[in-house]
Amino acid sequence: MTAVVEVTDEEFGAEVLGVADRAVLVQFTAEWCGPCRQLAPVLAELAGEERERLKVVQLDVDRNPETALAYGVMATPTLLVFRDGEPVRSMVGARAKRKLAQELAEVLNA
Repeated sequence: MTAVVEVTDEEFGAEVLGVADRAVLVQFTAEWCGPCRQLAPVLAELAGEERERLKVVQLDVDRNPETALAYGVMATPTLLVFRDGEPVRSMVGARAKRKLAQELAEVLNA
């Protein structure tokens, strides 16, 4: 299983926007967010299974408000998928692995 990488406002450009070889899934999360904790093992599994096509990172909105504000994140968990530095898919709320995989399929297969 591949670990989900934690990123900060300062690292966001290099770790997310600068990735050209695969899509990047960003989970906007917070320590107090129950649904975020439920989603963590799902994201860790996906990170391992799709590591060739998908990089998974998380950003704590309380410690890194600039990035959350820049992308209009109003709720946690919010999942944003980036391809070539641009957001291409947005999802709000926890979901089962199968549903998330279905939602990601069109982005990953692009």
